[in-house]
Amino acid sequence: MATGILAVLDDVAMLLNDVAVISKVAAKKTAGLLGDDLAVNAEKATGFHASRELPVIWAITKGSMLNKLIILPCAFLLNAYLPWMLTPILIVGGSYLSYEGAEHVIHWLLHRKQEHTEEKIQSAPSETSKIKSAIRTDFILSIEIVVITLGTVIGESIAIQLIVVSFIALLATVGVYGVVALLVRMDDMGLYLLERSVKSRNVGKGILRFMGRGLIILLPKIIRLLSVVGTIAMLLVGGGILIHYIEPIHHLVASVPSLIADLLVGFALGSLILSVMNLFKKSMTYAQKLR
Repeated sequence: MATGILAVLDDVAMLLNDVAVISKVAAKKTAGLLGDDLAVNAEKATGFHASRELPVIWAITKGSMLNKLIILPCAFLLNAYLPWMLTPILIVGGSYLSYEGAEHVIHWLLHRKQEHTEEKIQSAPSETSKIKSAIRTDFILSIEIVVITLGTVIGESIAIQLIVVSFIALLATVGVYGVVALLVRMDDMGLYLLERSVKSRNVGKGILRFMGRGLIILLPKIIRLLSVVGTIAMLLVGGGILIHYIEPIHHLVASVPSLIADLLVGFALGSLILSVMNLFKKSMTYAQKLR
């Protein structure tokens, strides 16, 4: 009996060791996507009234968890029975990210002179719309993360596949939105440190005041930076997927540095999709007028 228990424990220990090693490899391969996921979703989860920041992040987090619950079983089933479908799914996801990134860039180029002089608190519809947009983008990025992770565990036992892919998927939600929550509360931490500096009689009160002011000043700058980084990240991820999985595009930009190639391809394809979408909308509007 004791020998049997020890054998089971030994098997569990070996399994956990394998999981740890493979998870480390998978984390390295998806590190770029996890970073992009953070930048994109941090930008989408900010810009709300202070009282709504954490509820909005929690709503997006729940949506992200639901995304993973949908994606994980579908990814395993497709990998088992229709593995050829994973590549088209990645290409469609990359195209969507390119489209959204290009839309942000073109909107900024066309409207950068139209400054809003008044700050407006997000109304309920705009808040709902932004949450849906964040969850939709998270869905696309989650597909990329899960599929790439799945590719690192091909050939391993089903137990290792399930544990590793589920761990990376959980990391992509808990880790990303945990960091986002910390970022959006930087100003609260800054105010807390300022209050402590006023009440403190120690020599370190100057340091507390400096840190508090620094956090308050940095927050809007970080949010603006994340907006830019998030847009670039969508173009890089989208372009990178298209270059990797579409052979003609890969050969076309083979001599271009990878980072620039990803950005150019992402923006070019996104702009093309955006143009087609706008043309379709105009044609539909024109058709309705004729009626």
